Amino acid sequence: MPSLFIDAERMRDLNSGLGQVCLHLSQELVRQRPADWTLMFLVPQGQTGVFGPDVQYIEASAMRKLWVPGSYDVWHCLHQDSTYLPSPIRQRNSKLMLTIYDLNFLERTDYSVAKKARKLARLQRKIDRATLLTAGSAYTASVVRSHLNVPANVPLDVIYTGLAVDPAKAPVETPSAVDSLADTPYLLFVGVIHPKKNVHTLLPLLEAFPDYKLVLAGPDKHPYAQHIREQADKLGVADRLFMPGAVDESTKLWLYAHCDAFLFPSLSEGFGLPVAEAMTFGKPVFSSTLTSLPEVGGKAAYYFENFEPESMAKTVHDGLHHFGQDLLRESAVKKQAALFTWPAVAADYWKRYQRLAQ
Repeated sequence: MPSLFIDAERMRDLNSGLGQVCLHLSQELVRQRPADWTLMFLVPQGQTGVFGPDVQYIEASAMRKLWVPGSYDVWHCLHQDSTYLPSPIRQRNSKLMLTIYDLNFLERTDYSVAKKARKLARLQRKIDRATLLTAGSAYTASVVRSHLNVPANVPLDVIYTGLAVDPAKAPVETPSAVDSLADTPYLLFVGVIHPKKNVHTLLPLLEAFPDYKLVLAGPDKHPYAQHIREQADKLGVADRLFMPGAVDESTKLWLYAHCDAFLFPSLSEGFGLPVAEAMTFGKPVFSSTLTSLPEVGGKAAYYFENFEPESMAKTVHDGLHHFGQDLLRESAVKKQAALFTWPAVAADYWKRYQRLAQ
């Protein structure tokens, strides 16, 4: 009976992209599990049983980083920073499958050359042990090949992320966290407020679109968030900037459902999940052309050619006009989003698990 070990430890933070990946991918892997396979999930403390009684669980701990009991035909690390790896002695026969979502640290200006080199070296050691690699986008795969040594006998396959948002679950009533947005037109960004997200470039849009508010929804503990507030003050648009911080899933769905447009000027993305989520709601999406984002938005999104205020304002103005005039545009946006489903992602992974276990 083939056995599969899945590191879903990042479910400890369900407000993060990796936490959501671990949750929804694991749920679908259980649903599609072939009858002859056994599944062992590494989960955070207290989450034994989260995927039902028909699979097995080990809870994450410092001890488990050193030793995980059992033997497994396939061992899947769902992200490249996993510290839970098969023992080269006890699990030496396990086929390691490593998923790499991004190498965004290479773009970080606050990381020294030496720190980036150390992170690459750690990842290289994992790649050297892997039997199969997957990347979250074709862009990420190209960066991996550029900066790391992928052995000729190790496949590097692209498997996109799935979507779990359902427009039908958006609440009808305005959530209390965003009640000031009721009956107010707004432009939306969802994501961590961090320099790589480049959201300060959106503030001048409030000058160009005086009837709109700008909503930046996401964790805002980084000093960059305070910089955004200070810049809004200097521009005289602070009264139309709304930063609610991290929002729960229900509030996020409401924000997607009621925005007039979704803006995502990010500088670096392994995938860009919020772009696909907004498209699920049929919203006009305005994205940067960088890294993986054109793969996600496809021809259905509008793209900022640069980050100059006048150019960005023109892109949004023209895009909103075009979206309003083209009666087929909303369906094209939803069709693009439909390319990214967890059932399809899980099916792709199961094909690879079965191949590795042969």
